[in-house]
Amino acid sequence: MPGLTFVTTDPGSPAAAALLREYYNDIVGRYWGRAALPAEVDSAMADEPSDDLRGDTGVLVVGLLHGAPLACGGVRFVGGGIGELTRVYVAAEARGTGAATGLLAHLDSLAVAAGLNTLRLTVRSDLVEARRLYARSGYAEVDPFNTEPYAEHWLAKELP
Repeated sequence: MPGLTFVTTDPGSPAAAALLREYYNDIVGRYWGRAALPAEVDSAMADEPSDDLRGDTGVLVVGLLHGAPLACGGVRFVGGGIGELTRVYVAAEARGTGAATGLLAHLDSLAVAAGLNTLRLTVRSDLVEARRLYARSGYAEVDPFNTEPYAEHWLAKELP
Protein backbone atom coordinates (compact mmCIF):
# COMPACT_ATOMS: atom_id res chain seq x y z
CA MET A 1 0.00 0.00 0.00
CA PRO A 2 1.77 3.19 -1.14
CA GLY A 3 2.33 5.68 1.65
CA LEU A 4 2.03 3.10 4.43
CA THR A 5 4.80 3.19 7.01
CA PHE A 6 5.30 1.44 10.35
CA VAL A 7 6.74 2.82 13.56
CA THR A 8 7.52 1.04 16.79
CA THR A 9 5.86 2.85 19.65
CA ASP A 10 4.94 2.66 23.30
CA PRO A 11 1.46 1.21 23.95
CA GLY A 12 0.60 4.38 25.85
CA SER A 13 1.39 6.76 23.01
CA PRO A 14 -1.66 8.68 21.75
CA ALA A 15 -1.76 6.88 18.38
CA ALA A 16 -1.28 3.43 19.92
CA ALA A 17 -3.82 4.05 22.68
CA ALA A 18 -6.44 5.17 20.15
CA LEU A 19 -5.82 2.18 17.86
CA LEU A 20 -5.83 -0.29 20.76
CA ARG A 21 -9.19 1.12 21.83
CA GLU A 22 -10.49 0.69 18.26
CA TYR A 23 -9.14 -2.88 18.26
CA TYR A 24 -10.98 -3.74 21.48
CA ASN A 25 -14.12 -1.95 20.34
CA ASP A 26 -14.08 -4.13 17.21
CA ILE A 27 -13.43 -7.50 18.86
CA VAL A 28 -15.76 -6.90 21.82
CA GLY A 29 -18.54 -5.80 19.49
CA ARG A 30 -18.05 -8.84 17.27
CA TYR A 31 -18.11 -11.11 20.31
CA TRP A 32 -21.46 -9.72 21.47
CA GLY A 33 -22.88 -9.30 17.96
CA ARG A 34 -23.66 -5.63 18.56
CA ALA A 35 -21.88 -2.35 19.14
CA ALA A 36 -19.59 -2.61 22.15
CA LEU A 37 -20.42 -0.50 25.16
CA PRO A 38 -17.62 1.77 26.43
CA ALA A 39 -17.59 -0.03 29.80
CA GLU A 40 -17.17 -3.37 28.04
CA VAL A 41 -14.19 -2.02 26.10
CA ASP A 42 -12.70 -0.56 29.29
CA SER A 43 -13.10 -3.92 31.03
CA ALA A 44 -11.47 -5.86 28.18
CA MET A 45 -8.55 -3.44 28.06
CA ALA A 46 -8.06 -3.75 31.83
CA ASP A 47 -8.28 -7.56 31.68
CA GLU A 48 -5.77 -7.77 28.81
CA PRO A 49 -3.30 -4.90 29.17
CA SER A 50 -0.81 -4.13 26.42
CA ASP A 51 1.88 -2.61 28.66
CA ASP A 52 4.29 -5.50 28.05
CA LEU A 53 4.53 -4.74 24.33
CA ARG A 54 7.71 -2.74 24.79
CA GLY A 55 11.30 -3.16 25.87
CA ASP A 56 12.51 -6.68 26.62
CA THR A 57 9.01 -8.19 26.69
CA GLY A 58 7.61 -7.17 23.33
CA VAL A 59 7.04 -4.65 20.61
CA LEU A 60 4.05 -2.67 19.37
CA VAL A 61 3.86 -1.19 15.89
CA VAL A 62 1.54 1.46 14.51
CA GLY A 63 0.84 1.65 10.79
CA LEU A 64 0.53 5.13 9.35
CA LEU A 65 -0.89 6.09 5.98
CA HIS A 66 0.50 9.49 5.02
CA GLY A 67 0.97 10.13 8.75
CA ALA A 68 -2.52 9.07 9.87
CA PRO A 69 -2.66 6.01 12.18
CA LEU A 70 -4.76 3.16 10.79
CA ALA A 71 -3.26 -0.13 11.99
CA CYS A 72 -1.46 -1.72 14.89
CA GLY A 73 0.02 -5.03 15.88
CA GLY A 74 2.38 -6.43 18.44
CA VAL A 75 4.69 -9.30 19.24
CA ARG A 76 4.98 -10.51 22.82
CA PHE A 77 8.32 -12.24 23.57
CA VAL A 78 7.47 -15.40 25.51
CA GLY A 79 10.89 -17.08 25.59
CA GLY A 80 12.59 -20.00 23.89
CA GLY A 81 12.66 -18.20 20.53
CA ILE A 82 8.86 -17.88 20.52
CA GLY A 83 6.80 -14.77 20.05
CA GLU A 84 3.05 -14.28 20.18
CA LEU A 85 1.33 -12.09 17.65
CA THR A 86 -1.26 -9.88 19.32
CA ARG A 87 -3.38 -6.73 18.92
CA VAL A 88 -3.45 -7.02 15.12
CA TYR A 89 -5.91 -4.43 13.87
CA VAL A 90 -6.54 -2.52 10.64
CA ALA A 91 -9.16 0.22 10.51
CA ALA A 92 -12.23 -0.73 8.46
CA GLU A 93 -11.50 1.85 5.76
CA ALA A 94 -8.07 0.27 5.10
CA ARG A 95 -9.15 -3.37 4.99
CA GLY A 96 -8.61 -5.09 1.67
CA THR A 97 -5.81 -2.70 0.68
CA GLY A 98 -2.83 -4.84 1.67
CA ALA A 99 -2.25 -2.94 4.91
CA ALA A 100 -2.71 -6.06 7.05
CA THR A 101 -0.34 -8.13 4.92
CA GLY A 102 2.24 -5.35 5.15
CA LEU A 103 1.75 -5.12 8.90
CA LEU A 104 2.29 -8.87 9.38
CA ALA A 105 5.40 -8.80 7.17
CA HIS A 106 6.80 -5.93 9.23
CA LEU A 107 6.08 -7.78 12.49
CA ASP A 108 7.78 -10.87 11.03
CA SER A 109 10.92 -8.85 10.31
CA LEU A 110 10.95 -7.39 13.83
CA ALA A 111 10.54 -10.89 15.29
CA VAL A 112 13.44 -12.22 13.23
CA ALA A 113 15.59 -9.25 14.27
CA ALA A 114 14.72 -10.05 17.92
CA GLY A 115 16.03 -13.61 17.44
CA LEU A 116 12.66 -15.35 17.38
CA ASN A 117 12.17 -18.45 15.27
CA THR A 118 8.45 -19.07 15.81
CA LEU A 119 5.41 -16.82 15.91
CA ARG A 120 2.12 -18.08 17.28
CA LEU A 121 -1.29 -16.64 18.06
CA THR A 122 -4.81 -17.45 19.10
CA VAL A 123 -7.96 -16.34 17.34
CA ARG A 124 -11.69 -16.71 17.85
CA SER A 125 -13.86 -18.50 15.29
CA ASP A 126 -15.94 -15.40 14.58
CA LEU A 127 -12.90 -13.45 13.36
CA VAL A 128 -13.06 -15.09 9.93
CA GLU A 129 -11.22 -12.33 8.07
CA ALA A 130 -8.33 -12.57 10.51
CA ARG A 131 -8.20 -16.35 10.17
CA ARG A 132 -8.00 -16.03 6.36
CA LEU A 133 -5.26 -13.40 6.68
CA TYR A 134 -3.20 -15.60 8.98
CA ALA A 135 -3.59 -18.63 6.70
CA ARG A 136 -2.43 -16.56 3.69
CA SER A 137 0.53 -15.38 5.78
CA GLY A 138 1.76 -18.91 6.52
CA TYR A 139 0.12 -19.68 9.86
CA ALA A 140 -1.21 -23.20 10.40
CA GLU A 141 -3.36 -24.74 13.13
CA VAL A 142 -1.36 -26.27 15.98
CA ASP A 143 -2.19 -27.96 19.26
CA PRO A 144 -3.42 -25.58 21.97
CA PHE A 145 -0.55 -23.85 23.77
CA ASN A 146 -2.62 -21.98 26.37
CA THR A 147 -6.02 -21.96 28.03
CA GLU A 148 -7.09 -18.40 27.26
CA PRO A 149 -10.85 -18.07 27.59
CA TYR A 150 -11.42 -16.63 24.10
CA ALA A 151 -8.97 -18.84 22.20
CA GLU A 152 -10.71 -21.13 19.73
CA HIS A 153 -7.92 -21.61 17.19
CA TRP A 154 -4.20 -21.85 17.89
CA LEU A 155 -1.90 -21.00 14.99
CA ALA A 156 1.86 -20.85 14.47
CA LYS A 157 4.49 -20.44 11.81
CA GLU A 158 8.23 -20.84 11.66
CA LEU A 159 10.28 -17.77 10.75
CA PRO A 160 13.19 -17.86 8.30
